[in-house]
Amino acid sequence: MNRILATAIVGLLALPAYAEGDAEAGKKTFNKCKSCHLIADPEGEVIVKGGKTGPNLYGVDGRTAGTYEGFKYGDSIVAAGEKGLVWDEATFVEYSQDPKAFLKSYLDDTAAKSKMTFKLKKGAEDVYAYIVSVSGE
Repeated sequence: MNRILATAIVGLLALPAYAEGDAEAGKKTFNKCKSCHLIADPEGEVIVKGGKTGPNLYGVDGRTAGTYEGFKYGDSIVAAGEKGLVWDEATFVEYSQDPKAFLKSYLDDTAAKSKMTFKLKKGAEDVYAYIVSVSGE
C-alpha cells in the first residue's frame, strides 16, 4: 500500500506546472501587449498577430531571459539571462509589473535598464496563463 501511495505521489509531482491565472481573461489583457509582442509557433504560424518591438512570446515558459533567437535584446536582460533568469509565472509577473525595477533588483545594478517601458500593473498572471495556453505547453 505504501509503495502504491509513493508511486502516486511521485507521479503527481512529475505533472507539468500550469499557470495559475485565467487564460481567458489573459487573452483580453494581451491586447495591451500585442502592440509590441506577437505569438508565433516555431514553424512561423502566427497565433496572435502583434508587433515586433518585443520578442515573440511563444514558449516563453522555461526560456532563459534574453535568448529568443533573432531578437536584439538590451544588455540588462541578456545579463539577467546569463545570471540564470528563466521565465516562469513568478518572474514574468514581477518583470511585467515594472521591468526596469525588476532588472535593477535581479542584477543588483542601479544602472540596469529595460527596453520594455510598459508596466502591466494587473493581470500579468492571466496574460502568462494565456501565453502558456496558446504555446502548447
